[in-house]
Amino acid sequence: MDTIVPTLPRSTEGLSQSASRGEGPPTSMRFLESLKVKVMPPTAGGVQIPREALCDKICASPAKVVLVRAPAGFGKTSLLTQSFRMLEARGVTSAWLTLDRSDNDTSRFHHNLTKAVARLGVDARVDPISALASWQGPFALFLDDLETVYEPAVLGWLREVIDQLPHGCRVVIGSRNLPALGLARLRARGQLCEIDTEDLRFDLRETDKFFGQRSAIRLSIDMLDQLRRKTEGWIAGLWLASMALERSHDAADFIERFSGADIGVADYLAEDVLASQPEDVRDFLLRTSILRQLDASTCQAICPRVDCEQMLERLDAMNLFITPLAGKTRAWRYHSLFADFLRTQLVRERPDDVMRLNLAASGWYESQGRVVQAIDHAIEGGDFPQAVYLLDKYAEPYLEQGRMRMLARWFAALPPALLDAHPFLQVMALWAICFTQGPWVAMQQLETSRCIASDDPGVRANVAALRPLLLAMQDRYEEALEAGRVAMAALPTGKPFADSLLLNVTANVLATLGEEHEAQRLLDEARREQGSSAFNRMYIESSEGLLDLYGGRMRQATARFQLAVDATRQTSYPHSHGNAWAGVLFACTLYEADKLEQADRLLNVYLPLARDIGLPDHMIMTHVARSRIAFVSGDVESALLLLTELEYVGHLRQLPRVVASAKLERARVLLLQGNSAASLDELRRANDEAVWGRERDQRLPAHDLEYYALAKLRWELTFGDVHSALPLIAREMAAAESAQRYRRLLKLRLLHAIGLQRAGDLGAAVKEADTVLRTASEEGFVRLILEEGPAVAPLIQCYDALSREQAGALRNPILSEYVQRLLKVLGPAPEVGNSGLQEPLTRSEIRVLQLLAGGDSNSAIANKLFVSDSTVRTHLRNINVKLGAHSRTQAVATARRLGIIR
Repeated sequence: MDTIVPTLPRSTEGLSQSASRGEGPPTSMRFLESLKVKVMPPTAGGVQIPREALCDKICASPAKVVLVRAPAGFGKTSLLTQSFRMLEARGVTSAWLTLDRSDNDTSRFHHNLTKAVARLGVDARVDPISALASWQGPFALFLDDLETVYEPAVLGWLREVIDQLPHGCRVVIGSRNLPALGLARLRARGQLCEIDTEDLRFDLRETDKFFGQRSAIRLSIDMLDQLRRKTEGWIAGLWLASMALERSHDAADFIERFSGADIGVADYLAEDVLASQPEDVRDFLLRTSILRQLDASTCQAICPRVDCEQMLERLDAMNLFITPLAGKTRAWRYHSLFADFLRTQLVRERPDDVMRLNLAASGWYESQGRVVQAIDHAIEGGDFPQAVYLLDKYAEPYLEQGRMRMLARWFAALPPALLDAHPFLQVMALWAICFTQGPWVAMQQLETSRCIASDDPGVRANVAALRPLLLAMQDRYEEALEAGRVAMAALPTGKPFADSLLLNVTANVLATLGEEHEAQRLLDEARREQGSSAFNRMYIESSEGLLDLYGGRMRQATARFQLAVDATRQTSYPHSHGNAWAGVLFACTLYEADKLEQADRLLNVYLPLARDIGLPDHMIMTHVARSRIAFVSGDVESALLLLTELEYVGHLRQLPRVVASAKLERARVLLLQGNSAASLDELRRANDEAVWGRERDQRLPAHDLEYYALAKLRWELTFGDVHSALPLIAREMAAAESAQRYRRLLKLRLLHAIGLQRAGDLGAAVKEADTVLRTASEEGFVRLILEEGPAVAPLIQCYDALSREQAGALRNPILSEYVQRLLKVLGPAPEVGNSGLQEPLTRSEIRVLQLLAGGDSNSAIANKLFVSDSTVRTHLRNINVKLGAHSRTQAVATARRLGIIR
């Protein structure tokens, strides 16, 4: 079953080129040819995407009527065609009729329907309704493009056909609008199966498959998802975008700019949708295109001479790219590309109306207390003084809610001279810039603004809180502490948001510099000062969560980070739109709990925000976590690409710690691949004493577990001198315990246990592992263990075996389940060489392993061995089976241990 992407507007569907020009055979012959086209489903062609689930829903439905209803370009005809073929493959005889405006003539419709049902073997020349009613056995009658039929007599005939259908028979309808066929009665009786726009939209998997067939241009999953969201899964929109992409030199830039104003989309919608509408509908569409949400009262404000309630119901029945919104009141929105197209048409045809309509909308929204929409339309209408008037009243409450991007968007749209005349709004803008464009941009604008010299107490209070925050975000913690202590001398200022944030920032800086008790005292004080600020609640919970994490209290930290994200969440989508400050921390705790899919989804949202804001720790944590998730899934190329991007951003922002972190993580990847020389070389490149010397005196979230000294010890345990590494690990453990950094201590104890086992001290290794595993199981640490890769597998397997030999050692069900969970991921390890394997590796499989150990991707291996990608995947599956491995890295490590490869 295939979805065939629509390629022609309705005016040319079903006609040959010669017929559409009036050339070719005589009229009677052309009529017969066109009739033949009308009574046969379209021939498959072009790009074809399977939609088995929807087809099966149509074919398996017991309903008398199946209605497939959606706007133009959503693949209705393609779905009907697929279903037609599926039914026939299942032995159900089917008839097809494509309708057009000529079918509003009753005699012509009677003739066409008679010809269509004749395919069923029914002699319907006298009365097709009676002939169908007397048919023995199941059949299906497909009626496509029913929206072209409006004649009451013809619709009455169709109602009669439906009423007289025998048991087991059905009518399958494709239509842009809701046909007047008494469907409410059928729906109430359970005799109507409906497939609408939501069902027909392409999901990400289908979008990926479509572009895989349609375009020679390879798009990343993120780019495909962005394009799918822009088109809202509209198949014709994706098809038009694919055509334009073939002419574009920069796919990412094209996707970013793609909208309903794109020439291909605009031409399609102008020809196939807008041109066919009555003048009153067309006028209403253009006027209301400025609105984000359509309801009768709002539309009435800009269309006073129209019965807007009736018009909206009419548009809904016509299904004219209008989507209902959930809620108590009847409200809709236009499809995003359709809205873009309409606004472009409005500017082109009626430029003078744009300002007038926006100002009318702004005034109406203000009268209703809907301030966000009022400000939006005031700015879009060019009434900047009105926007400033509203922002003076509402900017601070929105800041307290954490709505930084919305504020940044508004302030960026205002003329700079107007903003300069309002210092309080200027400092509000600086907060928004800080959390959307980063501290460097905000600091530069603060230094050149009029805020610093302002006599306004509110402005001074905000500047006092803003300066230490900007310094801390730039990794200048000592300067931030000094600025924070000077500012705290003036507390309280009477500005709860600024005062609480100042306490928060200073507490965060103190925690980073190791003064945990003083930090906790300030956080407690900040809670008392926070007032109703959701943003400050987010900041407090995030800071306390970090203290919990350093202390090894992972479950408590996770709960705090989730509360922090929820504090600023603006939509119903779980944890995807909270502030990035807390969101990154929450996503990383999900990663630690081994909830990789959920963590990756959130990190995909937060990574661009973290990169734009430029917080060093957040940039490092997002890139490293996503890189590790990609590596675990076997996508080594994506894992390394993320680290290259992190290093590039570090150089761009002149952040040596970010650069060194990218190199440190690349060394870990190479170590897991078994490449000792390359891993050591990368470690040497990461060894920036200015960075790691400072890290020893600070508590930085990105380096609680990953820092140079630990990475060097891991390399020594894997490739170097285990005996010389053990006392160094013990020294690091003592330092971590003294500083009460219990999460770091847990990681060091794990490395210590691995080293003890490799040194032959099995009893001490198991004892150390017991301490680690009991704590990890209680607090939910999972990746902390698994990240050590194949090196940790023998330790866990040995611990499990010895514990089982000792009666009652694993009575703790939480610990027992936890160990088995780890073993399930790590898998068993064979203990014999290649010749002693139950099924030895072939020469080709050993060569694949050697290339894999060198860091080659599947495609690189295929090129070097002159085989296909599928052959490489087959070799890898066979290798994993023979070695008892569950991942690429485990297979390489096992092969090295067995001496199969070096």
